Formats: sequence, structure tokens, C-alpha cells
Amino acid sequence: MIAPTLENDRVKLAILDLSNYKHLIEIANQENLIQYSPSDISTPEKLKEYVQVAVDGYYHKTIIPFIIYDKQTQAYAGSTRFGLINWKNKVLHIGWTWIGKQFQGTGLNKHMKFLMLKYAFETLNFDKVEFRIDERNIASRKAVEKIGATLEGILRKDTLMLDGFKRSTCCYGILKEEWQMIKGSFFNDY
Repeated sequence: MIAPTLENDRVKLAILDLSNYKHLIEIANQENLIQYSPSDISTPEKLKEYVQVAVDGYYHKTIIPFIIYDKQTQAYAGSTRFGLINWKNKVLHIGWTWIGKQFQGTGLNKHMKFLMLKYAFETLNFDKVEFRIDERNIASRKAVEKIGATLEGILRKDTLMLDGFKRSTCCYGILKEEWQMIKGSFFNDY
């Protein structure tokens, strides 16, 4: 699998690995950055473990992890990935996304999602992209609804969080046959 770099005039998504993850240590330290995630990136060691899991998944062709570079501010902003890649059924997830608080609400996330959806549907030729979001994470749920994803259901109490809470997960999806309409209406200025 060739490592893709996804890029437009606002953002560059390059492969995240052990050679570049240190650019994210300061951002990963921000309080409550991934409060709705079962992952822990709160120390440089835990961030390295998080990246190692992504690198292992990349080696096994189930994950494509990205480091996010915001061209507007000329700074590294966070991380995102394609995960749970099912090559046979042509379904993958976009998630594990976290960006520093200074980048939130700036339009950066929408640019990232556009590049990732375009790559998933137009280059990989996948049939479906899914998003799995903690039911309590209203901001992320609204963000994927805003780009045209459909709520397909809620998996009740399916994920154990770091604090012992069992979260319920909202499952959203976009189908390949919906992509051109979504691209033309939600991303028409890209």
C-alpha cells in the first residue's frame, strides 16, 4: 500500500508515523482534547503508543493514519485516520480525529473531511464511509451531519472509556452513490 498524501490549499494530510508524531506532543497535552475517545494521548509516551498502534494497523492494511498540517497557520494541527478498512466489502471509517483547540471552528476539519472522502470514493473506489461518534459528542455529531452523513443507528453501551464509563456510539454513513450530491452541495466551493 503506497502512503498517500492528501492536500489542498488549506491542509496537508501526510502519513503519521514514529518519525513525525513528536510535532503533536504539545497539542496532545491540551485538556479534554479527546474526552470522548477511549484512547489516551496525555503524555509523550502514551502518544507514541497511540501512533505505534496506527503504524501497526498501516502495516496490516487496516489503518491509514495522517498527521494534519494547517497551511494557513503553517503549524501541525493534530491527527486523523482511515480505520477499520475492509478491502473486501469496500467500507472504511474516518475517525480518530483530534485537532488542537486553536484549529477548531476554523474550517480546517471540513477541508480534511473533503480530502478524505474524495480519496475514499474516487481513488480507493470504496462503497461506503462510516463515522462512529460518542453519543454525547454533540459537536462531532453535528459536524458529520453538516457534511451529509446519515445517522444509521446507535450501538448502545458498546465502548469502554478510560474512566470506566460504557459509551453508546452513533453510527453515521455516506454511500458512494451519495458522494457526488454531497460533494456538490456541502463541498461546492472546494
